[in-house]
Amino acid sequence: MHDLLIIGFRTVLLYVLILIILRIMGKREVGELGVIDIVVFVFLAEIAAFAIDSPDQKLIQSIVPMFVLLVIQLISSFLSLKSKKFRDLVDGDPTLIIKNGKILESAMRKQRYNLDDLFQQLREQQIGSVHEVSVAYLEPSGNLSVFKHADVQPALSLIADGSVQKRHLEISGKTEQWLLEQLQSQGVYDVKTVFYCTFEEGKLRFQLKEDAQ
Repeated sequence: MHDLLIIGFRTVLLYVLILIILRIMGKREVGELGVIDIVVFVFLAEIAAFAIDSPDQKLIQSIVPMFVLLVIQLISSFLSLKSKKFRDLVDGDPTLIIKNGKILESAMRKQRYNLDDLFQQLREQQIGSVHEVSVAYLEPSGNLSVFKHADVQPALSLIADGSVQKRHLEISGKTEQWLLEQLQSQGVYDVKTVFYCTFEEGKLRFQLKEDAQ
């Protein structure tokens, strides 16, 4: 009976504690979870299960690792906010899977993404044929973002938080030299002062960082 009371108390306490930790981590849909988020969730579940299954162990031995995981997640979130390279390293970048109705086989193989998965995700978005698709991106979350020929086409970031996105430039058919010349023609001589930049409808659009405005 004593053990049952301890297990019940620990279950309620850990439930509240995990809710608080998840609330601090921020609101995200399951499909938007990053790799670090998933690892943290798995560890939290394992630690909670150990604490409940082992009533003879001190509860602090489970609570401390939970707060350590919270600190790790908060630090990684801060680094992700400040560093595009860190975001790409941890979560990856969207991968172009379909371009002008053509499936990019090499990109699919690189992502270990098969045709069955592709066609299933196309059907889920009421796309009957790949030939309807202008571009489709496999997101880091595993979701497929699809744009038909008649849709407004996605604008790839050429500069993100002061960092030139060379792969996006390549996909857009532009060069870094072209980008720098376009910025200079509009009075911007340092890409590090640019917060966000895209090429849309034949025009270069950008937003400077707040401290550079």
